[in-house]
Amino acid sequence: MPDRVSPARCVAFQTLLRVEAEDAFASDTIHADSLFAAMSERDRALAQEITLGCLRWQGAIDAMLADVARRPVGGLDREVRIALRMGCYQMRYLDRIPDRAAVSESVDLVKRSGKRSAAGFVNAVLRTLPQRAEEKVELERAHPQWLLDRWTECFDKETLAGILKANQTPPRTYLRLNAQYPLEETLEQLGEEGVETEATERVHARLLVRGKPMLTACWRDGRVRIQDLSSQMIVPLLNLSREHRFLDLCAAPGGKTAQALEAIGTSSRAVAADRHIHRLRILRLLAAAPVKKVALDAAAPLPFRTKFDRILVDVPCSGTGTLARNPEIKWRLIPQDLKDLAVKQKSILNCALDSLKFSGVLVYSSCSLEPEENQGVVQAVLEERTEFRVDAYLERVPGRDPGDGFFACRFVRRRDL
Repeated sequence: MPDRVSPARCVAFQTLLRVEAEDAFASDTIHADSLFAAMSERDRALAQEITLGCLRWQGAIDAMLADVARRPVGGLDREVRIALRMGCYQMRYLDRIPDRAAVSESVDLVKRSGKRSAAGFVNAVLRTLPQRAEEKVELERAHPQWLLDRWTECFDKETLAGILKANQTPPRTYLRLNAQYPLEETLEQLGEEGVETEATERVHARLLVRGKPMLTACWRDGRVRIQDLSSQMIVPLLNLSREHRFLDLCAAPGGKTAQALEAIGTSSRAVAADRHIHRLRILRLLAAAPVKKVALDAAAPLPFRTKFDRILVDVPCSGTGTLARNPEIKWRLIPQDLKDLAVKQKSILNCALDSLKFSGVLVYSSCSLEPEENQGVVQAVLEERTEFRVDAYLERVPGRDPGDGFFACRFVRRRDL
């Protein structure tokens, strides 16, 4: 890209291209871009704002663009479509960027991507953009209609309104303080290094107010990690202790595994499993101690000879509880995916229950809001596996509860059989 296009917009453009063409995740892709690391902090923030903002508001942006383009935005060439969305987002959702800069650089992006013939079209569309719709309409347009329809059936009006608004709001950052270290000591050290936090409903979960925890000694020493508040509520349901043999069946990227190891106090009796071993490598960055890693298909009979005292089954899911941080999910997901995922989740849960000790505890969890992946899977398994019951539930809903959306329940063996 030439100097006329800022590094921030170059990175955002390339990231959005990869999100569409390769089904990449925006947050992972943008940080992997070599230009991103070389940019100033201000440019990095702008690149991330444009990328995630375009994805969060994509449906509402496309409605504005279609109004003046006189054609569906989805039918345009990918490079043209993305440049238009970027320009629209900067002009209608960001206050600090002059319209002329947003238009000019969007036109230049189209030219340099080999779509020079569309430059005039991009210029004309962006210069005649309508204003934003009223909030309720815009929030609804920012979600696929089929997803909006099913949520209307699942949630009351107030809860649904909270979900839609939360999905369009950049998520807050939460820290997990390692319970193996004195809480006040860790907080004092973080404060000395410029990291300010606020208390939450969990003692060792803190809301980040300011500062860069990843640059602190507390981070290097394993005293603190970044983990969503709702995510931090899953592992405690296991009631882990040092003598337990523990399996995290769908462990990658490993945040909950690391949290569990802190609760156990040792990694010698823990196993982290995932379908692809390379996805578990990040565990060495998250966990304070190494853990045995196993590559396996969780939906097939598990290869372990010895059963486990505690099993965490954080299943692969639609991720509809995490749309604030992973907005691309809502534009990829289709209704059939929920049915396919539920079949897989049921298989994973059944295989995990087969590896649970008689007196053991298993926690099933997902970051989905969809009943098929949550209560539906649990009820189907309980109807077949009558030797088990559920003795605890957790449900977190964006907008109603701080943090991501999560579902969890705890399986134990029935004692009345």
